[in-house]
Amino acid sequence: MFTTAGFNLFLIIMSAVAVVVFVSLFFVNAGYGKFFNPKWGPSLDNHLGWFLMEVPVFIAMLVLWWFSVRRDDYIRLAFLLLFELHYFHRSFIFPNQLRGHSRMPLAIILMGAVFNTLNALMQGGWIFYVSPASYYPEGWLTGLPFVAGECIFIVGMYINISSDSIIRGLRKPGDTKHYLPTAGLFRYVTSANYFGEFVEWVGFAILTWSWAGAVFALWTFANLAPRAARIYDLYQQEFPGQISPKTKRIIPFIY
Repeated sequence: MFTTAGFNLFLIIMSAVAVVVFVSLFFVNAGYGKFFNPKWGPSLDNHLGWFLMEVPVFIAMLVLWWFSVRRDDYIRLAFLLLFELHYFHRSFIFPNQLRGHSRMPLAIILMGAVFNTLNALMQGGWIFYVSPASYYPEGWLTGLPFVAGECIFIVGMYINISSDSIIRGLRKPGDTKHYLPTAGLFRYVTSANYFGEFVEWVGFAILTWSWAGAVFALWTFANLAPRAARIYDLYQQEFPGQISPKTKRIIPFIY
C-alpha cells in the first residue's frame, strides 16, 4: 500500500505545503468563526460543518488500522486509541457543544476534510504500514518517548478542551457578542485552545517518535499560529487596553 520512498516524498510535500499555508494565512482570514465571511461562498450550520470536517480522519484511521497486518500490535493500537480519542471528541462531542448556530463555508469544510484525510494517511501510513516491524519494540509503552509524549498529549488535550469550555462559558444562550477570555491559560495567550492542540500533537510526535507525527505538529502550528495572531489583533481592537503586554498569541512567554 505504501513504499518508504513514496511515503518520504509525501511527507516532504506536506511539509512544503505547510510552510506555504503558514505564510498565506497571515494575509488571508479563513472565513469561519470570528472571521466568517459570506464571500467564501455557500455555507452550512457550524455544528454540521465541524462534524463533516473532522469525521473523515476518524474513519480513515480506523480503515487503515483494520486492513493492516499489524492490526493486533498492541503498541500501535495504543497510538491509534490516543489519536482517535482526540478525533472522537472533535467529531462527535465538540460540534454538539457549540453555542449558537453560526455558519461555516463549505469551502473551509472541504479543505479541512481533505487535509484531515491526508493526515490520516500520514499517521496511519507510518504507524500501520511504513514503520519497520521492529521500530516499536517490547517495552515501548514504558519507555521515555512514549511516557513523556503521552503526558504531553494528555496535558495538551486538557488545555484544549478546558479552554474551549471557557470560551463557551462567556456567552449565555442566544448571545452573539464577542468577549475577552481571561481565565485559565488565557492569562498567558489569547488562543489557549490552539496552544493546547499544538501541545497535543507535539506529544503525539514524541510518543510515536516519527517524522509523520512531527509533520502534523508542524501543520498544526502552521494552521493555528496565523489565526491566533489574527485573533490577538481582533481582541486588541475590540478590547483596547485590556490585554496585558505580557499576554502572547499562542505560545506562552514566546509568541
